[in-house]
Amino acid sequence: MTLRLLLAVAAAAACAAAQATPTDDLRAFVKDVKTGKSTFTQTVTAPNGKQKVSRGSFEFSRPSRFRFVYEKPYAQTVVGDGTKVWIYDPDLNQASSRRMGEALGTTPAALLVSNDIDKAFTLADQPPAGGLDWVQATPKQAEGTVRWLKVGFKGHALAQLEIADSFGQRSLMVFDAFQPNAAIPAEEFTFTPPKGADVAEQ
Repeated sequence: MTLRLLLAVAAAAACAAAQATPTDDLRAFVKDVKTGKSTFTQTVTAPNGKQKVSRGSFEFSRPSRFRFVYEKPYAQTVVGDGTKVWIYDPDLNQASSRRMGEALGTTPAALLVSNDIDKAFTLADQPPAGGLDWVQATPKQAEGTVRWLKVGFKGHALAQLEIADSFGQRSLMVFDAFQPNAAIPAEEFTFTPPKGADVAEQ
């Protein structure tokens, strides 16, 4: 291969990389990032402007396995084991579960752990904002409470997730040092109700 041809190939590759869009980044994230974990801060803003801030950590493993642990201001654990989604309130020692298909739907967790986001969401690039590149995901099925979600990337790294629901609330999750393809033990995505817990299963 001549030097001229090598330069032409390199220029074409650089041009293709430069043309990558936020939607491309999201699809690449779904394709290439099989597991991940991060701490997060979540701010929920009510229609009247009142805000509630929560902090915690999350982990996921494709497909359909995840764990959210809210630590402040109130403890709660949400685990998707691939079959069911469990919600556990340690203060009340109460646990409930729903079948994965019913509980996941077009929720933010579905966007993070699905293998085929185009099946459930319509994707659209958004203008850059706050130093991030954004893509909006709108559920194709309108029966859920989620109106739309926006995913913010810094470079190719997952940075923020914004959700708008049918109740007029906005929720913003800011991820701190997201770790793609992290080694996560399989038992992190299992849940056994503690002894004596009040359990409700659907």
